[in-house]
Amino acid sequence: MPPKGRAPAKRKLAEEFPAGEVLRDTGKKAWKLGAPVGQGGFGLIYLAEENSDRPVAADARYVIKVEPSDNGPLFSELKFYMRAAKPDLIQTWMKSHKLKSLGVPRYWGSGLHEKGGKKYRFMVIDRLGTDLQKKFEECGRRFPRKLVLQLGLRLLDILEYIHDHEYVHADIKASNLMLSHSDPNQVYLVDYGLAYRYAPDSVLKEYKEDPKRCHDGTIEFTSIDAHKGATACRRSDLEIMSYCMVQWLCGRLPWEDKLQDPLYVRDSKIRSQENISEFMTKCFSSQDKPDEIQRFMEEVKSLEYQDKPPYDKLRSILQAGLKAVQAKDDGKLEFTPANGAVPPPAKKATKRKKAAAEAEQSDTDGSPTKKKKTVTKKKDVNGVKKSPKKTQRPRKALSTAKQSEPKSRLVEMGTQTSPGLALNSRGRTKKST
Repeated sequence: MPPKGRAPAKRKLAEEFPAGEVLRDTGKKAWKLGAPVGQGGFGLIYLAEENSDRPVAADARYVIKVEPSDNGPLFSELKFYMRAAKPDLIQTWMKSHKLKSLGVPRYWGSGLHEKGGKKYRFMVIDRLGTDLQKKFEECGRRFPRKLVLQLGLRLLDILEYIHDHEYVHADIKASNLMLSHSDPNQVYLVDYGLAYRYAPDSVLKEYKEDPKRCHDGTIEFTSIDAHKGATACRRSDLEIMSYCMVQWLCGRLPWEDKLQDPLYVRDSKIRSQENISEFMTKCFSSQDKPDEIQRFMEEVKSLEYQDKPPYDKLRSILQAGLKAVQAKDDGKLEFTPANGAVPPPAKKATKRKKAAAEAEQSDTDGSPTKKKKTVTKKKDVNGVKKSPKKTQRPRKALSTAKQSEPKSRLVEMGTQTSPGLALNSRGRTKKST
């Protein structure tokens, strides 16, 4: 049995601020909060705009993440954004590398805000759209090969940029990849809560295993280095990326049957790296085996801990895969089910959704229209009208059901953040009581 990990430190929740609350960042710029559009384990995410007399619109360009100042996740993520995600840095990189876009959310400001005697930390970044995990589920848990290779090429651009700015991400997965709010063909890598500065001031960290750090990341995708307790490096990101591409293509990784056993997952990954051809055979039939993914994994396997990856060579491998399926990266991401994938059936409208629809059809005075229920009374043998019998519910069961019912749903705003603020793969979140 794997050793038991330490219980995570209990984090305080940020209280909900009213729409119109103004926050001032360290650069003296004022930001106005709109509606909250997401919540994680420690704080809230709000729509936001630069302060003006008008309320924040539903199509706001920015979001603000807020947490109590003595919590850690946003502070860790903020370090990455301040060092590597300033708009001028991203723009300069795009120009020098002749890129039309780069999937790193831009950092616009941060600061501390005091309210009711309490201090809160906040950060302003680009507003994004829905996450790829939601798209993956909608496509029957399989993406077409062309789409996977296109996503791989975009990820390589992102990783080359953040690696060049001394960081590795360490938690690449579909739920941390989000579409642009305005352009469905742009993908952004989010959630830098586990981002690690592998080369501070260009000095590479040496390989060192720490038992306390074993299995950091998301268990099904995290790298062998992380399973052994070593800090993430550039090859770690590429290894994680390769597992993602395999899952997107075939629907399931071989070790997903025992994710509760990290040692089993680690050993399975080690065996997969020892014989990549055999691993690919487990995942794919001979007819749909993507040779370019095997070549990609073999190239990553050849890297040493401190090696700089051959990004251009890795791109050429994925581009050769596109050519093999008679496709090219035309800039359009088509999220359609792969051949043989079965999309989930359309969900029936829930009572909550029906209630929301009725609320939209409100009177001009703002009060919701209520639908009256017609009750037919029966007569007994003496001709006296009788009220219909009410079905009795066990009180205990009803109470439990109410407690477990989600309090709110996430609006597609899309951003995710550090482990405490990460939204789930369905794009839903819970609202604090």
